[in-house]
Amino acid sequence: MKQDVTPTQNLALFDLDNTLLAGDSDYNWGMFLIGQGLLDGKTHQERNDQFYQDYKNGNLDIYKFLEFQLKPLSEHSKEFLDTLHLKYMEQVIRPMMTVKAQELVDQHKAAGDLCVVITATNSFVTKPIASAYGIEHLIGTDPEMVDGRYTGGVQGVPSFQEGKVTRINAWLNARGQQLGDFAKSYFYSDSHNDLPLMKLVTNPVAVDADPTLTSYAEQHQWPRISLRS
Repeated sequence: MKQDVTPTQNLALFDLDNTLLAGDSDYNWGMFLIGQGLLDGKTHQERNDQFYQDYKNGNLDIYKFLEFQLKPLSEHSKEFLDTLHLKYMEQVIRPMMTVKAQELVDQHKAAGDLCVVITATNSFVTKPIASAYGIEHLIGTDPEMVDGRYTGGVQGVPSFQEGKVTRINAWLNARGQQLGDFAKSYFYSDSHNDLPLMKLVTNPVAVDADPTLTSYAEQHQWPRISLRS
């Protein structure tokens, strides 16, 4: 169905980990599961640390990472995982949510902008976090479900690097929209992995950015801000 876009409506896209959050929800989910006694600490942390370093270096194999990261979801019922996530939100995520990040989201919402969290982290982990910020729309990497249980596989295109471009275009297309329909399109991110999408919006903003993104933002005179409290 075609969604009406006023000539003055803006689109505000937000990365999540190390952008709206002062930390990484994906990495810390693994650490949380270790703390709950659900994963072998030494083995999982070593691989988790290596994948996280690969991500920061820009050479992460997203499918190998997802095979690793989504496997624990397949080992428990959805009901158990949902209960576990409530504890994760209170113990780990809410301390990462900053006042400045919430104020930024609220400013865009008050302006009537269409707000979307777009993240490589899987939607099981991230949907409650987006909701906690008051953002209805989430584009995350979708874990596959069959008969009400997670399989450990991925459904569709991972929302990572160029995949974020694919996913936002598909999401907008399903609404009868495209990026060019909006007066302004913002994308807030900390990571050089998000450069493919940042280059497409009218208003890219580097947030507590990594060195590669910081350098690129400086060269192209993009705004640089901090949301850390």
